[in-house]
Amino acid sequence: MITILAVAGPAVHLESAFAGNPSVEVLTAHDPEEALEKLARNRRIDAVLLFGSRAAEAARLIVDEDPGAPPLYAPLASGTIPSVHSLPDGAPEEMVAALAARLQPPP
Repeated sequence: MITILAVAGPAVHLESAFAGNPSVEVLTAHDPEEALEKLARNRRIDAVLLFGSRAAEAARLIVDEDPGAPPLYAPLASGTIPSVHSLPDGAPEEMVAALAARLQPPP
């Protein structure tokens, strides 16, 4: 089981977009502060996926407050963000699938 923390604004409803992948658990946070809180409470998160206009702010806050945080990812459309790996742009469920594929251990 891979656990991904998806961070997006409150207008984005991510939960239903990820229901189709049984090998991936997706936790959601609606702002950078909520993301930090979830990271502090759940150390089994494998990666953080940043969406929206606050992706750079969320990345900066997470890196500053939690240097041991899991790797951070964002769509290419978010631009270059320090400490963040880029994923191809796509629908949220496509991005989660791409990230899950990167995180799967080799057979």
